[in-house]
Amino acid sequence: MTALVARVLPDVTGLDKEFDYRVPDAMVASLRVGDLVRIELHGRRVGGWVLELSTAMAPGLGPEDLKPIAKVTGRGPDASLIDLASWAMVRWAARRLRPLMVAASPQRAVVELPGDRRTGTAPGPSSPATTSILERGGGVLRLPPTADPMPSILSAAAFGPTLVVVPEHDRASLLAIRLRRAGLSVAEPPGAWAQAAAGVDVVIGTRSAAWAPCRDLAAAVVLDEHDEALQEERTPTWHARDVVVERCRRAGAPFVLVSPAPTLVAVEEYAGAGGVVAPPPERERAGWPNVVVVDRTDEEPWKRSLVTSALIDRLRNPDLTVVCISNTTGRARVLACRSCRSLVRCERCDAAVGLDDDGRLACRRCGSVRPPVCQDCGASRFANLRPGVTRLREELEAAANRPVVAVTGNDPGAPATAGIYVGTEAVLHRVRRADVVAFLEFDSEMLAPRYRATEQALALVIRAARLAPEVLLQTFSPTHELIDAVAAGDPASVLDGERARRRLLSLPPFGALAEVAGTGAPEVIAQLELDDGLDVGGDAADVGGARYLVRGSDWWSLGHALNDAERPPGARVRVAVDPPRV
Repeated sequence: MTALVARVLPDVTGLDKEFDYRVPDAMVASLRVGDLVRIELHGRRVGGWVLELSTAMAPGLGPEDLKPIAKVTGRGPDASLIDLASWAMVRWAARRLRPLMVAASPQRAVVELPGDRRTGTAPGPSSPATTSILERGGGVLRLPPTADPMPSILSAAAFGPTLVVVPEHDRASLLAIRLRRAGLSVAEPPGAWAQAAAGVDVVIGTRSAAWAPCRDLAAAVVLDEHDEALQEERTPTWHARDVVVERCRRAGAPFVLVSPAPTLVAVEEYAGAGGVVAPPPERERAGWPNVVVVDRTDEEPWKRSLVTSALIDRLRNPDLTVVCISNTTGRARVLACRSCRSLVRCERCDAAVGLDDDGRLACRRCGSVRPPVCQDCGASRFANLRPGVTRLREELEAAANRPVVAVTGNDPGAPATAGIYVGTEAVLHRVRRADVVAFLEFDSEMLAPRYRATEQALALVIRAARLAPEVLLQTFSPTHELIDAVAAGDPASVLDGERARRRLLSLPPFGALAEVAGTGAPEVIAQLELDDGLDVGGDAADVGGARYLVRGSDWWSLGHALNDAERPPGARVRVAVDPPRV
């Protein structure tokens, strides 16, 4: 009898080799590709995944030369997800398959799968727009912030088993409850990984659900495609949106990306010939909040107070719950000219600029540098606009004559009885309901030196819109395209400017971008510079090592180049492909 050989990837950090093991006769009938097993490696037992089963062995080896698999732990990702992980290794320059296999595996051992619970029902109400997108193979749906995504999910479920990815756990759980009440069977991985593999009508979860099993996948829905929570923070920095779209492409299943403000990547790469589908303008506008723009251009920008008259009116109303946002840990300085009071912005990419160590105006988004001269009036004296949250809380309390609660990213929650909150954008995740959300220095987000600054600022407004019926934006740039877009409830109007800027700078989706950092980064970069089509820029080395940005013509060539570069022994190199905050 010919021996069966299993190619196994050990579940060992830092090890990227695969090894052949003999499959004992008792396991031959039951062992599957993707199963989790226990093997002996270097004198100890470790876990691993079966990547391949065959009867072929290396020349000169017999079955007796291979160690046997010690134990089958349980079920793991199927062959299609393993192939998808191999694709993602290049797309996000992972170099190792293991972290992707971990993402696709159950948290606890699954020995046997439960029964198939698919009902095949198609409850309503459905979304005709979503059905149309799915019938043409996939696309992008723009829904206002307060619109209910449930009809879109039900439309997808009518096609068959559906995978739904949602940025937030609480929202995914709430939608799961509603789907069950509608008569559909639902699995929420990672806890219900086994049921998702066995078969249900809808598999729904957060970012990691992009890798969850969904038997006979027929359609997929990604909600809030614009949300940064859909991207993995650790390396490899895979994005659930792109994983789901590629997964659907391989399965021949349609998809729909839903967002109040689809990203430029979604519009350019996934909307298809039909373009972005949206409700009629009047319906879309009704789903956005009342946006109040507080024009501060007539104020002296070097004054430290951010408490404007419009804000005081709302603070002093005891019937209103007010949330004040100020990202004091902001990632860029915001400068204002002391003569003409205009914000100092990059002439090339429109981002806010700061003074570098040499006293020049430097843009961290595109790297351009110019003398410290106002582009509007020629003056050379500037003010830095950035007060702290502690001072803001004191000023807000004095203006409101009632207590103000400061909320930070480390707080597990916020007092439900407070009338006024202040903090960074983390407060939008801590407070459940408000009457007014006020962005005290919206320019620091809108003009941040990140190429996605416009999309990220728009995402903050979307989150605020789901919290309160009124959003107040304090700005020195009231005519900015983003301000006009949110005031009109027309997020699509910012895309033309974004498209032109990114095309000029060869930034995604018109190029590929990665960040290489750490103690061994210079050695890796030295190898990359030999490859044609790559553009490398970087910062000087600091305590944590050097930091470089690598730009390529496409994700595939960039991923191959980064994976092929050798890492110096003992070096710690972090590669973040398509980093969200650069």
